[in-house]
Amino acid sequence: QVQLVESGGGLVQAGCSLRLSCAGSGRYAVGWFRQAPGKEREFVAAINLRGGSTYSEDSTKGRFTISRDNAKSTVYLQMNSLKPENTAVYYCAAETNVWRTSRLSHEYDYWGQGTQVTVSS
Repeated sequence: QVQLVESGGGLVQAGCSLRLSCAGSGRYAVGWFRQAPGKEREFVAAINLRGGSTYSEDSTKGRFTISRDNAKSTVYLQMNSLKPENTAVYYCAAETNVWRTSRLSHEYDYWGQGTQVTVSS
């Protein structure tokens, strides 16, 4: 059984940075998704086992960076210049097709419990 554990969320002011971690993900392709209150879950970024990455086309592109340290079995999401609209629960997800960087949540096999990110204005 794969167990993914997210950490690094919190309450920050607009313009600040956070780095989210997803432990337990070292053997899989990983995606980060987020869900804001009253909204559907949406794709943020994904990384395959080689480190190839894909990002959403919204305003997070250029401010968010996904990376991984396979030796530590951890994937990271560095989030810079945070905005209030980035407030959401952020989830990491893993899939066994390790060379893919899917934007589609249904293609992921395992999910973490989520970590809350709140950005105040």
